[in-house]
Amino acid sequence: MAGAAITTVGVPKEIKTLEHRVAMTPDGVRELERHGIDVFVETGAGEGASITDDDYRAAGADIVPTAAEAWSKQMVVKVKEPQESEYGYLRPDLTLFTYLHLAAYPEVARALIDARTTGIAYETVQVDGGGLPLLAPMSEVAGRLATQIGAHYLERHNGGRGVLMGGAPGVRPAKVVVLGAGNVGWNSAWIAAGMEAEVVLIDKNLDRLRWVDQIHKGRIMTLASNRGAIERSVAEADLVIGAVLVAGGRAPVLVDEAMVSSMKPRAVIVDVAVDQGGCIETIHETSHDDPVYEFHGVVHYAVGNMPGAVPHTSTYALTNATLPYILDVAVHGPEEAARRDRALALGINTVAGKVTNEPVAEFLNDTFVDPLVALAG
Repeated sequence: MAGAAITTVGVPKEIKTLEHRVAMTPDGVRELERHGIDVFVETGAGEGASITDDDYRAAGADIVPTAAEAWSKQMVVKVKEPQESEYGYLRPDLTLFTYLHLAAYPEVARALIDARTTGIAYETVQVDGGGLPLLAPMSEVAGRLATQIGAHYLERHNGGRGVLMGGAPGVRPAKVVVLGAGNVGWNSAWIAAGMEAEVVLIDKNLDRLRWVDQIHKGRIMTLASNRGAIERSVAEADLVIGAVLVAGGRAPVLVDEAMVSSMKPRAVIVDVAVDQGGCIETIHETSHDDPVYEFHGVVHYAVGNMPGAVPHTSTYALTNATLPYILDVAVHGPEEAARRDRALALGINTVAGKVTNEPVAEFLNDTFVDPLVALAG
């Protein structure tokens, strides 16, 4: 039942292509076990993040040999949305806590709805003031990675223009245009500025741009977002980083195909927003084993789980943020935890076949039901 406390938590191995993160660290296991919650970790789940089965055992976890056993517990914590081969594990008495991105993956939404699973999404847990505490750490990692990846693909032998981010004495640096000044965008711009690129950060929130300007004292150029500013900036860019987010909804398309076709030959696009549908019209999701493609002569990078490239760092950054919420859901049960914490209530996307997050419901063209009403149902 949605109102009952949870006594068993499963941690399956991630199966999305080259996804090496894991949803819980040994310290997380120890904390849950201390509260009387038994944790069952699929064997090898932490290997990609350099965490061994023995590390988990030492913290008190039970190591189980199959994904099915991990998924059989009352609550399952993951990193990425369920893959098609995992849909069969979904069921009415399961609480799933992970990144869901249902606006970008409507087929996952349908699977959760059909299975009547309680689905809680890291990316829509939202505190007063609009902050997204469980998205923030991965946004920070993805933002920093985006610049690093962009610099890699700007190298000529990797398909790019052969431009060094910081230029050289007497030679102009790369021009980096970042769309969105949230956690992803600011971190991308910060790293690009640290590499001595010429950086333009574009956002519609002037207060956010004022803050960036005060912090970086003009080292990062800020522009108010409008079509003209984006058109001019993109046409001049060596690297464009898409970093636009609408919590729970699809990212707006800010760069259309005509703008992409106006870019310099072998310029690079890194669209971090691809897991929310992308903010570049010509983008489609790629994977770590085949990360780029060329369109209109522009290199496109669109991996949907970018932080998976640095799984050790990402796992610890993510679980530092998720553990308090996981613990609350387990100790109090989803219904009571949601009543206690409105931020967590906003994270609940599906309950008993109903869509319980308003932006997700709007995008899916489904009826929104208040999560507290659905959980009490």
